[in-house]
Amino acid sequence: MAHKGKIQLIFVIVAPPSEVAEGDRIFQSHGPWMEATHHRSGDKALLSYDVSKAPELSNPFDPSSAPTGNTCFILSEVYESEAGVSDHFTRAMEDWKDFPALGKWLEKCKVTGVPAATIVNSLW
Repeated sequence: MAHKGKIQLIFVIVAPPSEVAEGDRIFQSHGPWMEATHHRSGDKALLSYDVSKAPELSNPFDPSSAPTGNTCFILSEVYESEAGVSDHFTRAMEDWKDFPALGKWLEKCKVTGVPAATIVNSLW
């Protein structure tokens, strides 16, 4: 399903080795919470949810380059509109039990992200 014009939340979290287990634990909690609480239709609908994980590479443009020892967690969520992103953050602060732990974990990692970007190209 193409998502052109929809809103994407995307974060890349680079965790040092000592923080990988906590990242795994947080995302094991996050997925079921997302499934149980997010809209599936309408203006606030969550259209896509993915979490991926891979070693950080010394050269991200060379898949054969040496790993740094850190781990990248990639979170991508696509919403029908910005209302879905707003609802997501409100719900997370109000009722996701691991929201405080997420904040503490992110302080120990390198984080790059955008909470609400309009998708300009999308296929299938």
